[in-house]
Amino acid sequence: MPSPQPTSHGAAVDSELLVALEDVRARTLAIVEGIPDEDLERVHSPLMSPLVWDLGHIAAFEDLWLVHRYGGGELLREDLAALYDAFETPRARRGDVPFLRTGEAHEYLDAVRERSLAVTERLGTGDGLVHELVIRHELQHQETMLQTIGLARMPGWTPPFARPRPPAGGRGGLELLEVPGGAAVIGAGPEGFAYDNERPRHVVELPAFRIGRTPVTNATWRTFAEGGGYERREWWTAEAWAWKEEYDITHPMNWSGDGREWRFGGSAPIDPDAPVAHVSWFEADAFARAHGKRLPTEQEWERAATWDQGTIEGVGHGWEWTASRFTGYPGFVAHPYREYSEVFFGGDYRVLRGASWVTAPRVATPTFRNWDHPQRRQIFAGVRLAEDA
Repeated sequence: MPSPQPTSHGAAVDSELLVALEDVRARTLAIVEGIPDEDLERVHSPLMSPLVWDLGHIAAFEDLWLVHRYGGGELLREDLAALYDAFETPRARRGDVPFLRTGEAHEYLDAVRERSLAVTERLGTGDGLVHELVIRHELQHQETMLQTIGLARMPGWTPPFARPRPPAGGRGGLELLEVPGGAAVIGAGPEGFAYDNERPRHVVELPAFRIGRTPVTNATWRTFAEGGGYERREWWTAEAWAWKEEYDITHPMNWSGDGREWRFGGSAPIDPDAPVAHVSWFEADAFARAHGKRLPTEQEWERAATWDQGTIEGVGHGWEWTASRFTGYPGFVAHPYREYSEVFFGGDYRVLRGASWVTAPRVATPTFRNWDHPQRRQIFAGVRLAEDA
Protein backbone atom coordinates (compact mmCIF):
# COMPACT_ATOMS: atom_id res chain seq x y z
CA MET A 1 0.00 0.00 0.00
CA PRO A 2 1.40 3.42 -0.90
CA SER A 3 1.83 5.73 2.06
CA PRO A 4 -0.36 8.84 2.20
CA GLN A 5 1.22 11.86 0.51
CA PRO A 6 0.73 15.46 1.67
CA THR A 7 -1.21 17.90 -0.51
CA SER A 8 -0.21 21.52 -1.05
CA HIS A 9 -2.36 22.26 2.00
CA GLY A 10 -0.41 19.77 4.09
CA ALA A 11 -3.29 17.27 4.33
CA ALA A 12 -2.46 13.59 3.80
CA VAL A 13 -3.93 11.89 0.72
CA ASP A 14 -4.08 8.15 0.15
CA SER A 15 -3.12 8.02 -3.52
CA GLU A 16 -4.69 4.56 -3.91
CA LEU A 17 -8.09 6.07 -3.18
CA LEU A 18 -7.59 8.74 -5.85
CA VAL A 19 -6.58 6.10 -8.37
CA ALA A 20 -9.62 4.03 -7.41
CA LEU A 21 -11.96 7.01 -7.88
CA GLU A 22 -10.54 7.50 -11.38
CA ASP A 23 -10.67 3.81 -12.29
CA VAL A 24 -14.22 3.36 -11.01
CA ARG A 25 -15.44 6.34 -13.01
CA ALA A 26 -13.76 5.01 -16.14
CA ARG A 27 -15.55 1.72 -15.53
CA THR A 28 -18.91 3.48 -15.19
CA LEU A 29 -18.39 5.41 -18.41
CA ALA A 30 -17.30 2.25 -20.22
CA ILE A 31 -20.67 0.65 -19.36
CA VAL A 32 -22.69 3.37 -21.10
CA GLU A 33 -20.28 4.06 -23.94
CA GLY A 34 -21.93 3.41 -27.28
CA ILE A 35 -25.45 3.06 -25.88
CA PRO A 36 -27.75 5.53 -27.66
CA ASP A 37 -29.17 8.35 -25.58
CA GLU A 38 -32.71 7.10 -26.07
CA ASP A 39 -31.74 3.74 -24.54
CA LEU A 40 -29.97 5.42 -21.65
CA GLU A 41 -33.06 7.51 -20.91
CA ARG A 42 -35.70 4.80 -21.41
CA VAL A 43 -37.35 2.65 -18.73
CA HIS A 44 -36.44 -0.87 -19.82
CA SER A 45 -38.14 -2.62 -16.90
CA PRO A 46 -40.42 -1.42 -14.08
CA LEU A 47 -37.93 -3.09 -11.71
CA MET A 48 -35.08 -0.82 -12.77
CA SER A 49 -34.16 2.83 -13.21
CA PRO A 50 -33.35 4.47 -16.54
CA LEU A 51 -29.61 4.05 -16.93
CA VAL A 52 -29.05 7.79 -16.99
CA TRP A 53 -30.87 8.13 -13.64
CA ASP A 54 -28.13 5.95 -12.15
CA LEU A 55 -25.51 8.32 -13.55
CA GLY A 56 -27.19 11.31 -11.91
CA HIS A 57 -27.63 9.39 -8.66
CA ILE A 58 -23.93 8.44 -8.58
CA ALA A 59 -23.01 12.12 -8.95
CA ALA A 60 -25.54 13.29 -6.34
CA PHE A 61 -24.31 10.69 -3.81
CA GLU A 62 -20.68 11.75 -4.30
CA ASP A 63 -21.60 15.41 -3.93
CA LEU A 64 -23.59 14.70 -0.76
CA TRP A 65 -20.90 12.64 0.98
CA LEU A 66 -17.56 13.94 -0.25
CA VAL A 67 -18.33 17.60 -0.91
CA HIS A 68 -21.15 18.38 1.52
CA ARG A 69 -20.74 16.07 4.51
CA TYR A 70 -16.99 15.49 4.38
CA GLY A 71 -15.94 18.84 2.91
CA GLY A 72 -18.63 21.05 4.46
CA GLY A 73 -19.58 22.63 1.13
CA GLU A 74 -22.99 23.42 -0.31
CA LEU A 75 -24.56 20.92 -2.68
CA LEU A 76 -23.88 21.69 -6.33
CA ARG A 77 -27.53 21.09 -7.23
CA GLU A 78 -29.74 21.16 -4.15
CA ASP A 79 -32.75 21.04 -6.46
CA LEU A 80 -31.74 17.49 -7.43
CA ALA A 81 -31.42 16.12 -3.92
CA ALA A 82 -34.91 14.61 -3.66
CA LEU A 83 -34.98 13.50 -7.29
CA TYR A 84 -31.82 11.42 -6.84
CA ASP A 85 -32.66 10.19 -3.35
CA ALA A 86 -33.40 6.48 -3.73
CA PHE A 87 -36.18 6.60 -1.13
CA GLU A 88 -37.76 9.89 -2.14
CA THR A 89 -37.85 8.65 -5.74
CA PRO A 90 -38.39 4.86 -5.82
CA ARG A 91 -37.64 2.87 -8.96
CA ALA A 92 -41.26 2.70 -10.10
CA ARG A 93 -41.34 6.52 -10.38
CA ARG A 94 -37.91 7.27 -11.78
CA GLY A 95 -38.98 7.21 -15.40
CA ASP A 96 -41.57 9.92 -14.72
CA VAL A 97 -39.42 12.48 -12.90
CA PRO A 98 -37.42 15.25 -14.63
CA PHE A 99 -34.05 13.51 -14.35
CA LEU A 100 -31.02 14.92 -16.11
CA ARG A 101 -30.74 13.79 -19.70
CA THR A 102 -27.57 12.18 -20.97
CA GLY A 103 -25.44 15.24 -21.72
CA GLU A 104 -26.51 16.99 -18.52
CA ALA A 105 -25.80 13.87 -16.43
CA HIS A 106 -22.27 13.65 -17.79
CA GLU A 107 -21.70 17.33 -17.06
CA TYR A 108 -23.00 16.79 -13.51
CA LEU A 109 -20.66 13.83 -13.01
CA ASP A 110 -17.68 15.89 -14.18
CA ALA A 111 -18.56 18.95 -12.10
CA VAL A 112 -19.05 16.93 -8.93
CA ARG A 113 -15.78 15.08 -9.44
CA GLU A 114 -13.93 18.38 -9.82
CA ARG A 115 -15.42 19.52 -6.51
CA SER A 116 -14.53 16.21 -4.82
CA LEU A 117 -10.92 16.48 -5.89
CA ALA A 118 -10.78 20.06 -4.65
CA VAL A 119 -12.08 18.95 -1.25
CA THR A 120 -9.54 16.14 -1.15
CA GLU A 121 -6.74 18.52 -2.06
CA ARG A 122 -7.79 20.76 0.83
CA LEU A 123 -8.62 18.17 3.50
CA GLY A 124 -6.85 15.02 2.36
CA THR A 125 -8.56 11.64 2.57
CA GLY A 126 -8.62 11.42 6.37
CA ASP A 127 -9.29 7.85 7.44
CA GLY A 128 -10.44 7.12 3.89
CA LEU A 129 -13.85 5.79 4.87
CA VAL A 130 -15.93 8.44 3.09
CA HIS A 131 -13.92 8.08 -0.11
CA GLU A 132 -14.29 4.31 0.14
CA LEU A 133 -18.04 4.67 0.66
CA VAL A 134 -18.31 6.73 -2.53
CA ILE A 135 -16.16 4.28 -4.50
CA ARG A 136 -18.12 1.21 -3.45
CA HIS A 137 -21.45 2.92 -3.95
CA GLU A 138 -20.56 3.60 -7.58
CA LEU A 139 -19.31 0.03 -8.03
CA GLN A 140 -22.59 -1.36 -6.73
CA HIS A 141 -24.57 0.86 -9.07
CA GLN A 142 -22.53 -0.45 -11.96
CA GLU A 143 -23.85 -3.93 -11.29
CA THR A 144 -27.39 -2.54 -11.02
CA MET A 145 -26.92 -0.89 -14.41
CA LEU A 146 -25.74 -4.20 -15.84
CA GLN A 147 -28.91 -5.82 -14.54
CA THR A 148 -30.88 -3.19 -16.45
CA ILE A 149 -28.89 -3.80 -19.63
CA GLY A 150 -29.46 -7.53 -19.23
CA LEU A 151 -33.21 -7.05 -18.92
CA ALA A 152 -33.14 -4.73 -21.95
CA ARG A 153 -31.31 -7.38 -24.00
CA MET A 154 -29.33 -4.83 -25.93
CA PRO A 155 -27.90 -6.63 -28.98
CA GLY A 156 -24.17 -6.39 -29.51
CA TRP A 157 -23.42 -4.95 -26.06
CA THR A 158 -20.86 -6.79 -23.94
CA PRO A 159 -19.46 -5.85 -20.53
CA PRO A 160 -16.06 -4.19 -20.89
CA PHE A 161 -14.73 -5.79 -17.71
CA ALA A 162 -16.70 -8.93 -16.83
CA ARG A 163 -14.76 -12.01 -15.81
CA PRO A 164 -15.53 -15.19 -17.79
CA ARG A 165 -17.49 -17.89 -16.01
CA PRO A 166 -15.12 -20.88 -15.82
CA PRO A 167 -16.47 -24.41 -16.14
CA ALA A 168 -17.26 -26.37 -13.00
CA GLY A 169 -14.45 -28.86 -13.53
CA GLY A 170 -16.77 -31.81 -14.11
CA ARG A 171 -18.84 -31.10 -11.00
CA GLY A 172 -22.52 -30.32 -11.41
CA GLY A 173 -23.03 -28.79 -8.00
CA LEU A 174 -24.35 -31.88 -6.25
CA GLU A 175 -21.04 -32.86 -4.63
CA LEU A 176 -20.96 -31.68 -1.04
CA LEU A 177 -18.08 -31.25 1.38
CA GLU A 178 -18.43 -31.54 5.14
CA VAL A 179 -17.60 -28.64 7.44
CA PRO A 180 -17.20 -29.56 11.11
CA GLY A 181 -19.28 -27.87 13.75
CA GLY A 182 -17.94 -25.39 16.27
CA ALA A 183 -17.48 -21.71 16.86
CA ALA A 184 -17.59 -19.54 13.76
CA VAL A 185 -16.54 -15.90 13.63
CA ILE A 186 -19.08 -13.98 11.55
CA GLY A 187 -18.93 -10.44 10.22
CA ALA A 188 -16.38 -7.70 9.67
CA GLY A 189 -13.98 -6.52 12.33
CA PRO A 190 -13.89 -2.97 13.67
CA GLU A 191 -11.03 -1.76 11.48
CA GLY A 192 -11.29 -0.51 7.92
CA PHE A 193 -14.34 -0.18 5.71
CA ALA A 194 -17.41 -2.37 6.02
CA TYR A 195 -21.13 -1.75 5.75
CA ASP A 196 -23.13 -1.48 8.94
CA ASN A 197 -24.96 -4.77 8.30
CA GLU A 198 -21.60 -6.62 8.32
CA ARG A 199 -20.99 -5.58 11.93
CA PRO A 200 -20.47 -6.20 14.74
CA ARG A 201 -18.27 -9.25 14.37
CA HIS A 202 -19.61 -11.99 16.59
CA VAL A 203 -19.24 -15.71 17.29
CA VAL A 204 -21.94 -18.28 16.57
CA GLU A 205 -21.95 -21.99 17.34
CA LEU A 206 -22.73 -24.02 14.24
CA PRO A 207 -23.44 -27.74 14.06
CA ALA A 208 -21.60 -29.71 11.40
CA PHE A 209 -23.05 -29.31 7.90
CA ARG A 210 -22.35 -30.16 4.29
CA ILE A 211 -22.23 -27.55 1.55
CA GLY A 212 -21.83 -27.71 -2.21
CA ARG A 213 -18.23 -27.81 -3.32
CA THR A 214 -19.28 -25.78 -6.37
CA PRO A 215 -22.40 -23.90 -7.46
CA VAL A 216 -25.11 -25.79 -9.32
CA THR A 217 -24.49 -25.83 -13.08
CA ASN A 218 -26.77 -25.31 -16.05
CA ALA A 219 -26.62 -29.04 -16.88
CA THR A 220 -27.81 -30.02 -13.42
CA TRP A 221 -30.55 -27.40 -13.48
CA ARG A 222 -31.66 -28.53 -16.92
CA THR A 223 -32.12 -32.06 -15.58
CA PHE A 224 -34.30 -30.60 -12.83
CA ALA A 225 -36.38 -28.54 -15.27
CA GLU A 226 -36.85 -31.33 -17.81
CA GLY A 227 -37.64 -33.78 -15.01
CA GLY A 228 -40.70 -31.86 -13.90
CA GLY A 229 -39.02 -29.53 -11.44
CA TYR A 230 -41.38 -26.70 -12.28
CA GLU A 231 -44.43 -28.98 -12.18
CA ARG A 232 -44.03 -30.90 -8.92
CA ARG A 233 -46.12 -28.95 -6.41
CA GLU A 234 -44.55 -30.68 -3.40
CA TRP A 235 -41.18 -29.02 -3.98
CA TRP A 236 -42.55 -25.46 -3.85
CA THR A 237 -43.81 -23.42 -0.93
CA ALA A 238 -47.33 -22.00 -1.30
CA GLU A 239 -45.98 -18.50 -1.97
CA ALA A 240 -43.42 -19.76 -4.48
CA TRP A 241 -45.98 -21.90 -6.32
CA ALA A 242 -48.41 -18.98 -6.60
CA TRP A 243 -45.61 -16.82 -8.05
CA LYS A 244 -44.54 -19.53 -10.49
CA GLU A 245 -48.09 -20.10 -11.68
CA GLU A 246 -48.93 -16.40 -12.03
CA TYR A 247 -45.91 -15.71 -14.22
CA ASP A 248 -45.71 -19.13 -15.93
CA ILE A 249 -42.14 -19.76 -14.80
CA THR A 250 -40.70 -22.88 -16.42
CA HIS A 251 -36.94 -22.22 -16.57
CA PRO A 252 -34.26 -19.66 -15.54
CA MET A 253 -34.93 -16.14 -16.71
CA ASN A 254 -32.65 -16.04 -19.74
CA TRP A 255 -33.28 -19.54 -21.08
CA SER A 256 -35.37 -20.18 -24.17
CA GLY A 257 -37.14 -23.36 -25.16
CA ASP A 258 -34.66 -24.22 -27.93
CA GLY A 259 -31.65 -24.87 -25.71
CA ARG A 260 -30.28 -21.35 -25.90
CA GLU A 261 -29.83 -18.57 -23.39
CA TRP A 262 -29.52 -14.81 -23.60
CA ARG A 263 -26.13 -13.51 -22.61
CA PHE A 264 -24.75 -10.01 -22.94
CA GLY A 265 -24.47 -9.39 -26.65
CA GLY A 266 -26.95 -11.95 -27.91
CA SER A 267 -28.27 -15.50 -27.81
CA ALA A 268 -25.96 -18.51 -27.45
CA PRO A 269 -26.28 -22.22 -26.66
CA ILE A 270 -26.67 -22.92 -22.96
CA ASP A 271 -23.25 -23.71 -21.52
CA PRO A 272 -23.81 -26.91 -19.52
CA ASP A 273 -20.75 -26.42 -17.29
CA ALA A 274 -21.41 -22.80 -16.33
CA PRO A 275 -23.11 -22.01 -13.02
CA VAL A 276 -26.83 -21.50 -13.45
CA ALA A 277 -27.79 -17.84 -13.22
CA HIS A 278 -30.81 -15.57 -13.00
CA VAL A 279 -32.88 -17.85 -10.80
CA SER A 280 -35.02 -16.58 -7.94
CA TRP A 281 -34.86 -17.62 -4.31
CA PHE A 282 -38.17 -19.40 -4.90
CA GLU A 283 -36.59 -21.50 -7.65
CA ALA A 284 -33.42 -22.10 -5.65
CA ASP A 285 -35.41 -23.32 -2.66
CA ALA A 286 -37.53 -25.65 -4.82
CA PHE A 287 -34.41 -27.04 -6.51
CA ALA A 288 -32.86 -27.80 -3.13
CA ARG A 289 -36.02 -29.53 -1.90
CA ALA A 290 -36.17 -31.62 -5.08
CA HIS A 291 -32.71 -32.97 -4.22
CA GLY A 292 -33.42 -33.59 -0.56
CA LYS A 293 -31.21 -30.65 0.36
CA ARG A 294 -31.65 -27.06 1.49
CA LEU A 295 -30.01 -23.70 0.98
CA PRO A 296 -27.14 -22.83 3.34
CA THR A 297 -27.66 -20.23 6.01
CA GLU A 298 -25.50 -17.19 5.53
CA GLN A 299 -23.51 -18.15 8.65
CA GLU A 300 -22.78 -21.55 7.09
CA TRP A 301 -21.81 -19.88 3.83
CA GLU A 302 -19.39 -17.49 5.52
CA ARG A 303 -17.93 -20.27 7.64
CA ALA A 304 -17.31 -22.41 4.54
CA ALA A 305 -15.90 -19.50 2.52
CA THR A 306 -13.39 -18.58 5.25
CA TRP A 307 -12.62 -22.04 6.65
CA ASP A 308 -8.85 -22.51 6.81
CA GLN A 309 -9.08 -26.29 6.38
CA GLY A 310 -10.41 -25.99 2.83
CA THR A 311 -12.87 -23.69 1.15
CA ILE A 312 -15.70 -23.95 -1.31
CA GLU A 313 -14.97 -23.44 -5.00
CA GLY A 314 -16.55 -21.17 -7.56
CA VAL A 315 -17.20 -18.19 -5.28
CA GLY A 316 -17.61 -15.08 -7.41
CA HIS A 317 -19.17 -16.74 -10.45
CA GLY A 318 -22.68 -15.78 -9.33
CA TRP A 319 -24.41 -14.47 -6.22
CA GLU A 320 -25.62 -17.36 -4.09
CA TRP A 321 -29.00 -17.41 -2.38
CA THR A 322 -29.03 -18.39 1.28
CA ALA A 323 -31.83 -19.51 3.57
CA SER A 324 -31.38 -16.45 5.78
CA ARG A 325 -33.66 -13.44 5.95
CA PHE A 326 -31.99 -10.05 5.98
CA THR A 327 -31.74 -8.56 9.45
CA GLY A 328 -29.16 -6.93 11.69
CA TYR A 329 -26.54 -8.80 13.66
CA PRO A 330 -26.76 -8.71 17.47
CA GLY A 331 -25.72 -5.22 18.53
CA PHE A 332 -26.30 -3.70 15.07
CA VAL A 333 -25.86 0.07 14.84
CA ALA A 334 -26.95 1.93 11.70
CA HIS A 335 -24.05 3.78 10.06
CA PRO A 336 -23.58 6.15 8.35
CA TYR A 337 -27.30 6.32 7.45
CA ARG A 338 -30.14 3.96 8.36
CA GLU A 339 -31.47 3.80 4.80
CA TYR A 340 -28.56 1.63 3.67
CA SER A 341 -29.61 -1.44 5.68
CA GLU A 342 -32.00 -0.95 8.56
CA VAL A 343 -35.09 0.00 6.55
CA PHE A 344 -34.89 -3.38 4.80
CA PHE A 345 -34.85 -5.47 7.98
CA GLY A 346 -37.90 -7.52 8.84
CA GLY A 347 -39.30 -7.90 5.33
CA ASP A 348 -39.20 -10.84 2.96
CA TYR A 349 -35.67 -10.08 1.73
CA ARG A 350 -33.30 -13.04 1.50
CA VAL A 351 -29.54 -12.74 1.81
CA LEU A 352 -27.20 -13.51 -1.08
CA ARG A 353 -23.51 -14.13 -0.53
CA GLY A 354 -20.38 -14.21 -2.64
CA ALA A 355 -20.38 -12.15 -5.83
CA SER A 356 -21.06 -12.46 -9.54
CA TRP A 357 -18.78 -12.39 -12.57
CA VAL A 358 -19.60 -8.68 -13.03
CA THR A 359 -19.09 -7.71 -9.37
CA ALA A 360 -16.03 -5.57 -8.71
CA PRO A 361 -13.52 -7.46 -6.53
CA ARG A 362 -13.35 -4.44 -4.20
CA VAL A 363 -16.98 -5.12 -3.22
CA ALA A 364 -16.79 -8.91 -3.09
CA THR A 365 -15.55 -9.54 0.44
CA PRO A 366 -16.42 -12.71 2.40
CA THR A 367 -18.52 -10.70 4.85
CA PHE A 368 -20.48 -8.65 2.29
CA ARG A 369 -24.25 -9.19 2.45
CA ASN A 370 -26.43 -8.66 -0.60
CA TRP A 371 -30.20 -9.00 -0.41
CA ASP A 372 -33.33 -8.98 -2.55
CA HIS A 373 -36.93 -10.16 -2.70
CA PRO A 374 -37.36 -13.93 -3.16
CA GLN A 375 -39.03 -13.55 -6.56
CA ARG A 376 -36.30 -11.43 -8.14
CA ARG A 377 -34.40 -12.92 -11.09
CA GLN A 378 -32.61 -9.94 -12.65
CA ILE A 379 -29.70 -10.47 -10.21
CA PHE A 380 -26.75 -12.54 -11.41
CA ALA A 381 -27.68 -15.18 -8.85
CA GLY A 382 -27.40 -18.95 -8.66
CA VAL A 383 -27.46 -21.76 -6.12
CA ARG A 384 -25.17 -23.68 -3.78
CA LEU A 385 -26.74 -26.56 -1.86
CA ALA A 386 -26.39 -27.58 1.78
CA GLU A 387 -27.61 -30.20 4.23
CA ASP A 388 -27.19 -31.18 7.86
CA ALA A 389 -24.23 -33.44 8.50
